[in-house]
Amino acid sequence: MHNPDTAVIIGAGPAGLTAAYELLVRSDFKPIVVEMSEMMGGISRTVEFKGNRIDIGGHRFFSKSDRVMQWWLEMLPLEPGVEEEFSVRYQGKERVVAPASSRRPTDDPDRVMLVRSRKSRIFFNRAFFDYPIRLNLQTLRNLGFSRVVRIVVSYLKARVLPLREESDLEAFLINRFGRELYRTFFQSYTEKVWGVPCHEIGAEWGAQRIKGLSITKAVIHALSRVVKKDRTVSQRDTETSLIERFLYPKLGPGQMWETCAERVQELGGEIRTNLRVQSLKCDGNKILSVKAVDPRSGEKAEFQGDVFFSTMPVRNLIRGLGEGVPDSVREVAEGLIYRDFLTVGLLVDRLRIRDSDDGEDGLLKDNWIYIQEPDVLVGRIQIFNNWSPAMVADPDLVWLGMEYFCNETDDLWGLSDEDLKKLGAEELERLGFIDAGAVREATVIRMPKTYPAYFGTYDRFGEIREYLDSIENLFLVGRNGMHRYNNQDHSMLTAMTVVDNLLAGSWEKGNVWDVNVEQEYHESK
Repeated sequence: MHNPDTAVIIGAGPAGLTAAYELLVRSDFKPIVVEMSEMMGGISRTVEFKGNRIDIGGHRFFSKSDRVMQWWLEMLPLEPGVEEEFSVRYQGKERVVAPASSRRPTDDPDRVMLVRSRKSRIFFNRAFFDYPIRLNLQTLRNLGFSRVVRIVVSYLKARVLPLREESDLEAFLINRFGRELYRTFFQSYTEKVWGVPCHEIGAEWGAQRIKGLSITKAVIHALSRVVKKDRTVSQRDTETSLIERFLYPKLGPGQMWETCAERVQELGGEIRTNLRVQSLKCDGNKILSVKAVDPRSGEKAEFQGDVFFSTMPVRNLIRGLGEGVPDSVREVAEGLIYRDFLTVGLLVDRLRIRDSDDGEDGLLKDNWIYIQEPDVLVGRIQIFNNWSPAMVADPDLVWLGMEYFCNETDDLWGLSDEDLKKLGAEELERLGFIDAGAVREATVIRMPKTYPAYFGTYDRFGEIREYLDSIENLFLVGRNGMHRYNNQDHSMLTAMTVVDNLLAGSWEKGNVWDVNVEQEYHESK
C-alpha cells in the first residue's frame, strides 16, 4: 500500500478533528483541516453571547465506547473533587481511570470535565412527565385513569400482536410502546422535529436513536435503582436513553473541540477556516485535490492530498465531484432532505413555573424539556444553568434555549431575529414558564442542515454509498458526511475506524458504515 503523508479533512466538527488528532498521534500523516466557519466543533460548538454560553442541541458526553470515553478524558480531565474511579476497556484490556485528585492537575481550572446529573422531562397538557416515563403516582395522576387504561391495553396488544411490517418510524414506536403511548408522548414531538408524519420516516431513525429502549427495560431500570445504583461515570450497561450521569466540559461542548484543535495545531496539523469547499478534483477513482473559496474575500485555495475525509453534507459533496457523477447518483443526492434548527436564547429574571423538585432556588433541574404542546412551535427548552454553572454569567438569572425545528424554506426560518426573540418570549409565557417582561437579553442562532433526514430519497442512499465507496482514497465520516443521524461519539468512531484501517494497510470502508448499526460498538483486535 502507498503510505500517504497528507490527509485533507473537510470540516472541523467532531469527526474531522478526531481524524486529524488520531493521524497526528498515531502516524506520520500531516492533516489539513478545511473548515467553512471560524468555529470548531460543527453543531457541537459553543456559542457565546454576552458572557453566556449556548450549547446547540445539547450534548451529553456519554458513550458505550470505552475508547471514546477515555479519549474525552485525556483531552479534558475530570474536575477536581471527583473521588471515584472507573474502568474502561479497549481491545480486551482493562484500564482504571483515577480520580482527578491523583492526576497531574491541568494548567487551567476551567479546562475540566464536570460530572453532571441527567434530568430531562416531557411537558404535556401543562404538566411534567419523567423521561423515560415512570409508572409512578404523579404520572398516573397527570394522565388520568381512562388514558392510563388505554395505554396499558394498547401496550399489551402491541406485545401480543405487533405490527408485522416495521418499515417506518410509526410502526417502530407502536411496536415498542403501544399506539396510545405513541400518540401521547412520541407522535407530536417527532413530527414537530421532522415536519412530516411519522409514517413517512424510515424505521432506521428509531433503530439508531432509541435502540433497545422499551417499556420493559425502563421498568427494570427503575426497579434496579431501588436495589443498586450504578455509580460509575461510564454506565456501560445502561441504555443511552436511561443514563443518569454524564460528563460535560465546564465551558460547553465547544471547549472539547477548541482544545482538540489547539492540540492538532501544536502537533503540526493545519486548520484553515472561512473556506467553503467548492469542488474536488478527480483522476479515475481517486481524489487529487480539494478546491475552496473564502466567501468574504473571494480568495481561492487548493489542497492536494493522498487521502481525503469528508464531513460535508453528501448533497454538496456530490455537487462538488462534478460531471463525472452518474445521473442516478446525482438524482438521489438532490433528493436528500435536511432538517434545520433555530435556537432562541433568552436570559430571564426567574421562572414562574414550579414543581416538587425545584429546591430552594426555584430553578427547574432539567437539562432540557421536550415540549409536546400543539399550541406552540417550540420543540424543546434547554436550561443552560443545569449543564454547567459556567454557562451563565450571572448565577441569579436563568439562561434558556428555545429550540425550533424547521426548513430553510419555512416562514419561521425567514423571520427576523427580532421577531424570533419575540416569538420565543411569547411562547415561554404562554406555556407558563415566565411572566411578561422577565426577559433581560435575547439572541438567535441558525444552524442549517443539523439533522439528516430518513425520508426523501434516503431509501435509495445505497446508490450514493456504492458510488462514493468506489473512490479509493475518499472516506465519509460524521453525521452529515454519512447522512446518518449520529451522536458525536459515533461520529468520532467513524473517524477512528478509518484511521485504524489506514494504519493497518487497508482501504476498507464497510466497517466504517457499521458504526452505530449495532447497539454495542466494541472495537475488535
